Amino acid sequence: MRLLLLIVFVLTIGFSSAQTSSKMKLNAGVITEKLTETKEFYTSVLNFGVSFENDFYLLLHTPNKSAEISFLRPNHPSQKPIFQSPFNGKGVYLTIEVEDVDKVYKEFKNKGVAIEIEIRDEPWGDRHFAIVDPNGIGIDIVTYTKPIE
Repeated sequence: MRLLLLIVFVLTIGFSSAQTSSKMKLNAGVITEKLTETKEFYTSVLNFGVSFENDFYLLLHTPNKSAEISFLRPNHPSQKPIFQSPFNGKGVYLTIEVEDVDKVYKEFKNKGVAIEIEIRDEPWGDRHFAIVDPNGIGIDIVTYTKPIE
């Protein structure tokens, strides 16, 4: 299953200006006590791989390694105060674009993954369903389709 993680805050972009022609890579992070549950969910349900981990930090990548997301244990003494407060479970979502959303939906149902929003078509051109990770983050699994006219 090939997933392309397209999220509001996790993506890899090319950035060019008069001052730089290098690429810029953005990695979003979530501060959570649930590192073990998070690793299990993302690796077993979404087939993410582990790029790096230690006792307080987990860096995961999409199956094709095109994007990453990180998770950090709260209140770790190595981190400054702005990186210590845990995520409260609200106000963040991820969108994962897949080639065949119906196939992924069936795979998730067969695995017993809890579906938060059943598969459906939207008039703006999405066919999608949604699940929730152990931290309360909604994950929209989508195949973009032509908008309904």
